[in-house]
Amino acid sequence: MEHLSSAEIHSRISLLKSISIFSDLDESLLFSIAEVLSSKLLADNEVLFEKGDKDYALYLIVSGKVKVHDGDHVYAYFGKQEYIGEYSLLDSSVRSASVTAVEPTKLLRFDQQTFFDVIQKRPEINQAMLRGLVYRLRDYNKLESELTKKNKEIEEQKGVLEKQRMELESLNSTKDKFFAIIAHDLKNPFSTVLGISELLAREFESFDSNSLKNFIHQIYKYSNNTFNLLENLLQWSMVQTGRMPLRPKMVDLKDVIDESVDLLLGNARQKGITMHVSIGKNYAAYVDLNQITTVVRNLVSNAIKFTPTNGTITCDVEESGLYWKVSVKDTGVGIADKDLAKLFRIDSNITTAGTAQETGTGLGLILCKEFVERNGGTIWVDSKIGEGSEFSFTVPKTDLSNSRG
Repeated sequence: MEHLSSAEIHSRISLLKSISIFSDLDESLLFSIAEVLSSKLLADNEVLFEKGDKDYALYLIVSGKVKVHDGDHVYAYFGKQEYIGEYSLLDSSVRSASVTAVEPTKLLRFDQQTFFDVIQKRPEINQAMLRGLVYRLRDYNKLESELTKKNKEIEEQKGVLEKQRMELESLNSTKDKFFAIIAHDLKNPFSTVLGISELLAREFESFDSNSLKNFIHQIYKYSNNTFNLLENLLQWSMVQTGRMPLRPKMVDLKDVIDESVDLLLGNARQKGITMHVSIGKNYAAYVDLNQITTVVRNLVSNAIKFTPTNGTITCDVEESGLYWKVSVKDTGVGIADKDLAKLFRIDSNITTAGTAQETGTGLGLILCKEFVERNGGTIWVDSKIGEGSEFSFTVPKTDLSNSRG
């Protein structure tokens, strides 16, 4: 047994009082324990004991810091006025983990055999320490419960993050495919225009007026289609990047439809298509004027594209509860059942040529869906091959934001 000064004994008693399993002991019991503790000094990175060692003792940390670990995996760190190995006072199992100093550390060792000797002389120590160990076990149970709860929350968050990651990967992949399609559909008309322009520049004098007129018409057609594609692409990109805020106001749907029909009437007449707009006044809707105008323009333009010569296109509005239902119906080629589900989707590439070999990417319909839904409505299509198509969408009559909650 070490020869201890009165100051050292009182220092050890003070340390014991600060530790839960000894805190209920009276001064005389603490004195009995303090005088039998042995000192242990560890240098930085020195091992106290290894996993599997038969080291039966409780260690009190006077100063410094140790880690409890299994190889490179660290379970916990313990520092001043903390302790490790309390169960080794009663249990003679081998150590389940290693303990190594992470800085110079001073410890007090309470050997298992010494503990048995002490409690034989002072059995009341056993009861007091047992009560402290029960408190310690309760703390462990509370901590384990909290850790279990936290682990469950982490697993749930991990699931949410994994779902978001997969959705983001899918979205990025879809957009990559989409932009590849756009790049392809931009290249083709430019190649045609450049080819015709080069031919005209090189051999202009060799063509008669009818040939020149045909070439100019081709250049106009491809340039116009490309411009419309770029315009739709610009609007779509502005929506995706949040640079196109929604600015709804009360709008007369007749004015919107009349404006779009007037703009595209020349295209319809070139194909001998009759346009019917049987809409009266007072079809007031609460929408973003520019966005809904783009929707109507795209639907009418598509109807002209896929309606043959001498066909008919009808624009109509009818009441549907708190909404107006706007329809653009044509007597065109119709859409196959297998393609109906692909419409309005960014990852699809419906490239059916128009009745005059007009081309498109489907971007217009994607933009229509985006704009209609942003304005609080829905869009759909009814169609049969050879019988034409009817594209319909709804828009609110008034501001429904309050009623939506």
